[in-house]
Formats: sequence, C-alpha cells, structure tokens
Amino acid sequence: MKKYICPTCDYIYDPEVGDEENNIPAGTAFEDLPDDWICPDCGEPKEEFIPLDDE
Repeated sequence: MKKYICPTCDYIYDPEVGDEENNIPAGTAFEDLPDDWICPDCGEPKEEFIPLDDE
C-alpha cells in the first residue's frame, strides 16, 4: 500500500501503521481513511496529502 505525505509538516501516513491516535487501524489504505481525517501533526485535510514516491 502506498504512503502519503503531508506537504505542510512532512508527516507520513503509512497504511501498515495506521493512525492509532485517531483510531485508524493498521492496514487501512489512505483511500479508505474517512473524508474528514486530518493530519495528526498539523491538521491539514486529507485532500492536501500527496503520494510519497518509493525510494
């Protein structure tokens, strides 16, 4: 599953980890996050995130 990065604070959403702080279980694809999900570090909305290129 693809990782996504917040362009404001560089938080990386990793679907293998999820977002425990916001009750998003590991294994949740970015596309399956709720529409109102926001960056846990800075509050940017989901639609601002960009795909992280594989390194």
